[in-house]
Amino acid sequence: MKIKVKNSGIVKLSAWKEPRGHLFVAEAMRHIPFRIKRAYFMNNLQNAKLRGDHAHKKTTQAIFCVNGSFILGLDDGKKKQKIVLNKPELGVILGPKLWHNMTNFSKDCVILVCASDYYKEKDYIRTYEEFSQLA
Repeated sequence: MKIKVKNSGIVKLSAWKEPRGHLFVAEAMRHIPFRIKRAYFMNNLQNAKLRGDHAHKKTTQAIFCVNGSFILGLDDGKKKQKIVLNKPELGVILGPKLWHNMTNFSKDCVILVCASDYYKEKDYIRTYEEFSQLA
């Protein structure tokens, strides 16, 4: 996986895969390059066509597909990229002013997001028009 857009990057978690099960570890300031203030996950996405479809003014996030698969769309205002996320040990950094969306969810898809800040509605860029002006 190679990132072509600005304000992004790859996160690789420590992974132990053995017959008893798989263990994936995400530590703040080691694997995740920021202090985590909020974590959330999404599942039962089989009827969802689109999630995300916004950017943040200041918040940085790390997004992982811990089960199944989905397509992550990234847009920095100049370049666009689509990435298939389907390996739980690999995630993508969603930096500030990076428009992102998620589509094409597998039936068993579970998405985990770690965020650098608490939920603040004023941090969201909800329209692409506003994003284009800020990017």
